[in-house]
Amino acid sequence: MVSLVLDIGNTAAKFGCFRGSAVEEVGTVASVEEWKQVVVRVKAEQVLLASVAGPAEAWAEDLPASVTKTTVFRPGHTPVPVQNAYATPETLGADRLAAAVGAAYLLPARNLLVLDAGTCLKYDLVTEEGTYQGGSIAPGLQMRLRAMHAFTDRLPELVLPGSEATTALPLTGTDTRSAMLSGALNGAAAELNSIVDEYRAQFPSLAVALTGGDAAFFESRLKGRTFVFPELVLLGLHRILVHNAG
Repeated sequence: MVSLVLDIGNTAAKFGCFRGSAVEEVGTVASVEEWKQVVVRVKAEQVLLASVAGPAEAWAEDLPASVTKTTVFRPGHTPVPVQNAYATPETLGADRLAAAVGAAYLLPARNLLVLDAGTCLKYDLVTEEGTYQGGSIAPGLQMRLRAMHAFTDRLPELVLPGSEATTALPLTGTDTRSAMLSGALNGAAAELNSIVDEYRAQFPSLAVALTGGDAAFFESRLKGRTFVFPELVLLGLHRILVHNAG
């Protein structure tokens, strides 16, 4: 059985192709037409789509005949393999819930904190009973840099540097650019560690799972053991697809 999942995010649309339970291919598409080409190429039989960037229906229309089942994932409506204790489940981001499902599958029967370092920094808690509790959302790294430029008259607009440039990012900036980078990036790392510490105080055996496009920046800066799963959202979407296959 060939399955495709699509995570339509704020900055990219990312797909994962699964044969059985194994991921065979991961990539990005820039348009609905590119997505349909992928569906045809891999001869997908089941498709699940999730979006935090507007309706996903256009991506689900006119798929080839090989697709026997198409599911648009809607938190609060689509069944998932964890209990959802979020007060307003229909407003919960599909990517947040999918990452929680993926982490609970990979690290079962544990108190989990899922850190998704993407456009936003998302913190989500799953308890050892398999219940998604909720979490918090904060500006991501690039968003912090853009905000400083947008809300001031003189601070420049900076692009997030590559991983090589942030490996030895100094704490003390010696010019405006390096001061902004230190404040945004080192500040985010300090914030993340502080929140993890607070959760560990509540759950001493807490497992921490890290994912997202900026995960590489945080991986070496997180205190304590961290499980890094680059494709956690896609894996979670696939588990949701499997859960709804019957």
